[in-house]
Amino acid sequence: MSYTITLLPSGHTFQAKSSQTIIEAAMDAGVHLPYGCRNGACGACKGKVVAGKVHLEDYQSSVISEDEIKNGMTLFCRAIALENLTIEIKELAITNNIRPKIFPVRVESLEALTHDVMLMKLKLPSTDKLQFVAGQYLEFLLKDGKRRAFSIASPSYESSLLEIHLRLIPGGEFTEYVFKEMKEKSILRVEGPFGNFFLRDDSTKPIIFVAGGTGFAPIKGMIEESIEKKLTRPIKLYRGARVLEDLYMDALCKKWANEIKHIEYIPVLSESLKEDAWQGRTGLVHRAVLEDFVNLNDYQLYCCGAPQMVEVAHKAFIAQGLSEDEFYSDAFTFAAPIKK
Repeated sequence: MSYTITLLPSGHTFQAKSSQTIIEAAMDAGVHLPYGCRNGACGACKGKVVAGKVHLEDYQSSVISEDEIKNGMTLFCRAIALENLTIEIKELAITNNIRPKIFPVRVESLEALTHDVMLMKLKLPSTDKLQFVAGQYLEFLLKDGKRRAFSIASPSYESSLLEIHLRLIPGGEFTEYVFKEMKEKSILRVEGPFGNFFLRDDSTKPIIFVAGGTGFAPIKGMIEESIEKKLTRPIKLYRGARVLEDLYMDALCKKWANEIKHIEYIPVLSESLKEDAWQGRTGLVHRAVLEDFVNLNDYQLYCCGAPQMVEVAHKAFIAQGLSEDEFYSDAFTFAAPIKK
């Protein structure tokens, strides 16, 4: 059985099977709706059910409140239609119609960037190239049917060799396997690309990037892609880390700032060590942005990192004058640790 989904304000329609979430059905139909994690943890797909009923599968309660649900709001990555629906959510104006696909990749190299961050490079088959936009993510398909999502850290012109930054999650089944057992030349299956965290290059507004931890990965791809396209919009890159070692690829960021006049790099440490001899900014990374800008109304802001950081930053930036339509985010969520 399938149901008709009508979008407001665009008026577009598509069909959703009774086994699909609204986001899955939209993707199948080539309709571009906002989404991020696809597991009810980031809130990027939040919208309103104007008419009809949905079943809302498991989600993180911090993302949507009971009052919001009572008032018709839902998370379309977890909502399944129970009848024909009219929904209100902003449809994205994306000109390229890139659809996810499943394909094999070979682990070309593994390089430890810090004690808990691994750089993985994935080689696609020589007969295949992946179409994606910098900032999107892949999902690794595990043998037990589970999936693990990681952002692509490379720009789209590097479509045959994909760069992934993995942070070791203690007790995390997949990342512990990567750090402790995985060998180069291993063959994996992935699906992608997913997500709509990418640079909107139809704007002339100055850009602020805010990255926490490996949230730097998709932002790295976006910056490299903007450099390749010779975009000259002013860019301020704020990177948050706990200690100096956590600022992996710091030299690359400094290189951008030193060689490209419209790029500025602002690293921020929250718990710098004495041996770091840190002379730079301290505190929480989003606070550094608030200290530097009295009003964010004239900016476009991209934020990526842990869900709590993204949520707090979002509220603070909107309060500081940022337009809701100019905040783009990707919140990294993690699978539950292995029970021992």
